[in-house]
Amino acid sequence: MVGRAATTGQAFRATLKRDLIIAYKRKNDVVNPFMFFLIVATMFPIGISPDPDRLGEIAAGVLWISALLASLLAMDNLFRADYEDGSLEQLLLSPHPLYFLVLAKNISHWLVSGLPVVLVSPLIAYMLNLPDAAYSIIFITLLIGTPVFSLLGSIGVSLTVSLGSRGLILAVITLPMSVPVLIAGTLTVQETLNGASLGGYLAIMGAMLVGALTLAPLASAAALRISVN
Repeated sequence: MVGRAATTGQAFRATLKRDLIIAYKRKNDVVNPFMFFLIVATMFPIGISPDPDRLGEIAAGVLWISALLASLLAMDNLFRADYEDGSLEQLLLSPHPLYFLVLAKNISHWLVSGLPVVLVSPLIAYMLNLPDAAYSIIFITLLIGTPVFSLLGSIGVSLTVSLGSRGLILAVITLPMSVPVLIAGTLTVQETLNGASLGGYLAIMGAMLVGALTLAPLASAAALRISVN
């Protein structure tokens, strides 16, 4: 871990770099959420209807639900390895504000599990026959919304990190907090296609992101202190 002589900024960067290196050494952490997103999104046409018009109507919702489930799949990896090898306790004992260290881990988690989903979303949107005008909208909304999924999910992970079996409990905690983001993202795409102004909806989603960036790491830090101690 980062020594006492390091500044908070250096500790933040060191934590971010460490988590990214570990994640890319464990290829499953990168591949599994991405492949899960692709599988879920591509299975909808089989389960619902291959009709292009029908797919175009539900494409935005399909992409957002797939992104949420992919984020939930990757969420358990956020603090698990650190808890098991004891480095999480060292993180809690660090002289630097735990808020920034938790935020660094959240950013690393999103870069590994969320950003690939955002980058491939226009391709999946094309496959699902989403109108051409919505490609940039779905990309922007997922770019704003998927970090919120990671930040909110970290609260659930922090509360359950010391539990042996936490999959269902984590889902029960995380999904209700994520539903407003899911609704806002889907509604933004649909209403913009209907002629509504994009600015107002993006402002709402931006406010959600700012709120999550401000409050979620604080809540996660408090939950970690309770769970580990």
